[in-house]
Amino acid sequence: MNPIFQYKQYLLKRQVFALTGKLRFYAPDGALALFSEQKMFKLREDIRIFADEQKTQEVLHIKARQIIDFSAAYDVSDPLTGQKIGALRRRGLKSILRDEWEVLGQNDEVLGLLFEDNMTLALLRRLFLGSLLPQNYDLTLGAERVADYKQRFNLFRYEMDIDFGMDTAQRLDPRLGLAAAVLLAIVEGRQQ
Repeated sequence: MNPIFQYKQYLLKRQVFALTGKLRFYAPDGALALFSEQKMFKLREDIRIFADEQKTQEVLHIKARQIIDFSAAYDVSDPLTGQKIGALRRRGLKSILRDEWEVLGQNDEVLGLLFEDNMTLALLRRLFLGSLLPQNYDLTLGAERVADYKQRFNLFRYEMDIDFGMDTAQRLDPRLGLAAAVLLAIVEGRQQ
């Protein structure tokens, strides 16, 4: 696995006022670790993650299975080997009140859940406060919390702290955890 996936913490920044969605992941030392630029006018999400802004080394690929799907599933794969790492599937109706995603393994078996950690805050966000109230997500595998995603309050750009530090047994493939952050920033970010 590429060493850029070794960190326990990342900072994700998405430009809000760019024509295309640009995502940058920063390592704990502030160095750029990953970069993605969303293509415009794509009917089906096809997200490529690179090790640099020049896009010379693709390290992760996320692709929607269908064009429009309320319970959309996104396959996450390693572009070097073509091997499927896993998938993330939005939990359709359950995501109306609070964002929920299933974390799936290579054979689409349910491994865990990614969800907004507070139902009350989720409702306040949807009904009244919108992006003024930052989101916080937990990722669990079984009963164990393995990752935390905390959106920072910022009026001019989307920023999220990603923490895999509580996954001491290293049960979560960090590539799948980072793909979850990408989908939260892009798919859930459209609701803002």
